[in-house]
Amino acid sequence: MKIISHKREMQQMAKQLLSSGKTIGFVPTMGYLHEGHLTLAREAKRNNDIVVMSIFVNPLQFGPGEDYEAYPRDQKRDELLAEAAGVDLLFIPSVADMYDAEMSTKMTVVKRNNALCGNDRPGHFDGVVTVLAKLFHIVMPDKAYFGLKDAQQFAIVSGMVADYDFPVQLVPLETVRDSSGLAISSRNVYLSDREKEQAPSIYKSLLLAKNKIENGATNIGEIKSVVTDYLKCHTDATVDYVDILCYPELAPLEKVQGRVIIALAVKFSKARLIDNIILDV
Repeated sequence: MKIISHKREMQQMAKQLLSSGKTIGFVPTMGYLHEGHLTLAREAKRNNDIVVMSIFVNPLQFGPGEDYEAYPRDQKRDELLAEAAGVDLLFIPSVADMYDAEMSTKMTVVKRNNALCGNDRPGHFDGVVTVLAKLFHIVMPDKAYFGLKDAQQFAIVSGMVADYDFPVQLVPLETVRDSSGLAISSRNVYLSDREKEQAPSIYKSLLLAKNKIENGATNIGEIKSVVTDYLKCHTDATVDYVDILCYPELAPLEKVQGRVIIALAVKFSKARLIDNIILDV
């Protein structure tokens, strides 16, 4: 595995690979790798000649008071895990390299962001599409792999790729969970022992909603109440939101029908966790 630290070197390497007929699978991450990231890398390995993984904690997608400085980082550990998962090129640029001059243009998300996490994190998804647009131009992948735990992010990035005709195929993979059902996340490291015991209730609450829908429930308010009540009874977390929207448009529904996402966010003492289930009704 080769480690690349500068965007110009990465871009030149990508050009050479493409000119030689190699296909590139890309896994963008913010590091502190876990099984979710590694699953994406292994899937990319199965379907591409070369796997590129990036590790970059993007300051543009963190708002005031969020955990940019405290976001977990362990590059040596990440290097070992990435190599074991089959990554060929590990791209780890600095902030100074990625944003080497004051930007003269700005990317702004205008659809699919005014819901779920977008409500409480203004500007977050502007930062996401900005860094991914840069990474797509630098890495020039044939396919890019994303986990559906961040389903709103995937919907927004899909919109960007379609809007600007990026020559990349986005590949979504189901959320990777531990044996308790908890969605694997870099932020799980912040949970206390008590919170770790409670956190599996997040997925259980979603399964309750899924079960009600599969048994014919269509009233969105009633289904959301079931999820909220379960979380309040089984965790000490604050419920940030619970919502049911059409997917990927992330628009409100009058009743549950079509392709929908049941999504939530909860705040423990030091960790804000998100999860969702996408289903066709």
